[in-house]
Amino acid sequence: MIPRIRNEFNATFKQSYYENLLQHIIDRYKEPSAFRISETPVFISKEVKAQVDAACTAIIEQLWNIDFQEIRRKFIPKELQSPVPMGNPHFLAIDFGLCEDGKGGITPQLIELQAFPTLFFYQPFLGESFLKYYPNMPQEGFDYYLNGLNKKTYTEKVKHVILGNEQPENVILLELFPEKQKTRIDFWSTKEALGIEIVCMTKVIKEGRKLFYRNKDGEKTAIQRIYNRVIYDELERIQDLKTSFNLNDDLDVEWVTHPDWFFMISKCIMPLLEHKNIPKSYYLTDYPVDLDLKKYVLKPLFSFAGQGINLHPNQETIEAIKDKQNYILQQKVAYAPLIKTNTAKNSKVELRMLFVWDDEKDRLEPVINLTRMSKGEMINVSHQVDETWIGSSISFFEL
Repeated sequence: MIPRIRNEFNATFKQSYYENLLQHIIDRYKEPSAFRISETPVFISKEVKAQVDAACTAIIEQLWNIDFQEIRRKFIPKELQSPVPMGNPHFLAIDFGLCEDGKGGITPQLIELQAFPTLFFYQPFLGESFLKYYPNMPQEGFDYYLNGLNKKTYTEKVKHVILGNEQPENVILLELFPEKQKTRIDFWSTKEALGIEIVCMTKVIKEGRKLFYRNKDGEKTAIQRIYNRVIYDELERIQDLKTSFNLNDDLDVEWVTHPDWFFMISKCIMPLLEHKNIPKSYYLTDYPVDLDLKKYVLKPLFSFAGQGINLHPNQETIEAIKDKQNYILQQKVAYAPLIKTNTAKNSKVELRMLFVWDDEKDRLEPVINLTRMSKGEMINVSHQVDETWIGSSISFFEL
């Protein structure tokens, strides 16, 4: 996207820079990252960034025209709905594939939305690490923070969203077997930044409507606020899981963010959105009979890490699906192999723009990005383990 910067970076790249970055992660967190980290950040031009910003603005404006109570009724089974007040969505991730526009340029195309937190404290660490261990990085004119933020103001902003007015000891990061999660490096980053405990869902104590955990000294400590990182899909996949509470219980806690937002701002609203950067999509219960399925991807509404996606659906596949209400057909996009690498193949890019809720401004505000690189059909940091110049990364935007 910025040929001069990319060519200079590649020409001066040394494998030792990458190895030093990986060692820095081990030194900091006492273990390597559980997912592959790309050898390179992505450098995004002002022009592409302007397109991404415009698309994000249009998407967020359309969100507030959606009847979320109707979405809740339609897509969340009654027994899974949480009675705790929902409030606003604290987080939003908007994923774009950087695609060919048919005119020799690049266009961002919406892949999916998630009102769920992701690597909010690992990403700034990664951005800093590229700058620290890669002397060939441009030192001026680029930034990975959004909206004019810097390390201090970013940390303060995200800290306020997660802690609210509570003391750190009364706020937990809730996960299921956190020490086994691929994203656990972000848990350690979060604990370091905020001073909150990481608590497995199986370790939470329920007494009436109140929840507790045992701190490092074994003392029972009240939980007032939950920074929720538990994915519903994973809960359902584990048989005979024993917990003292469910995410949909009537509890005397504040959720960050409320569990129902995971369902309501997701792939299930994509057929309701329209914009030049939004590929056409249809509910599987209501799509044109003459639709050319070769141009569409079949996606389950609620899946994690790309599970269940069918890149080549046909009528037979669709007819075999019993729960059609839980799927959409989404128009395929052509990811552009736009990142020149020091290998035989270029890499494709998926850009995740991350937003948090700003109470004072009463709206979602962009704060940072997460970037993933791939050389295959799907953008997934768990795939193509033998490839290089792919994996999890971060984008530096031209200022």
